[in-house]
Amino acid sequence: MLIYPAIDLIDGKAVRLFQGDYDQMTVFGDDPTLIARDFADKGATRIHLVDLMGAKSSSMPAFEVACAIKDASGLFCEIGGGIRTMDAIARYLDAGIDRAILGTAAAKDPAFAREAVEAYGDRIAIGIDVRDGMVATQGWTELSEYSLEGFVEIMREIGVATIICTDISKDGAMQGTNLEMYAKLSEIFDGDIVASGGVSTLADVEALAALGLHGAIIGKAYYTGAIDLAQAIEIASR
Repeated sequence: MLIYPAIDLIDGKAVRLFQGDYDQMTVFGDDPTLIARDFADKGATRIHLVDLMGAKSSSMPAFEVACAIKDASGLFCEIGGGIRTMDAIARYLDAGIDRAILGTAAAKDPAFAREAVEAYGDRIAIGIDVRDGMVATQGWTELSEYSLEGFVEIMREIGVATIICTDISKDGAMQGTNLEMYAKLSEIFDGDIVASGGVSTLADVEALAALGLHGAIIGKAYYTGAIDLAQAIEIASR
């Protein structure tokens, strides 16, 4: 299993929200490129980036800092948040970002997700954010019409290679991750599954790896020191 340490971006800074609440934000660094270099120093090969303002505004305010993070770290970088047009996808991928994550756009327009996958293949991932079993959109501020299972089936039929699934209730709460949800996902989706939200301890990492998942995202636990990133990477790679 691969570990994806996360950098959530607002105004060029590395921040964390609590359960997607923009009013409960903590700033962890004014220069995200330094954080990215630390990830590399600790053995990470991949970085998960989120443009939090883009997620709400359908724009790309974090474009330049995302590219700077890629250049500074040299690691595989994926980014989500506000990517809702083919032009936005092309701009990121042409600039060297390795994978674009579609969330709201895929839930509101599965045909767009299909077009993106047909054009870019596995350089497209789908971010599925879940609240009470339903898929959330617009930076977690709205609920869509889709259940998790129903939406995953649509994405599977489209040919999506990677799903990044977040249980919003677990995000930033430091109370463990939703192992049951990921076990169920593994039964209905045969592509790569990346777990996100609530990965709080090395035991969480070990449990997710035991499910055979492709990856796990570590956010707040890295910034607070609850998880040693190098140790997490070692456990996940066993």
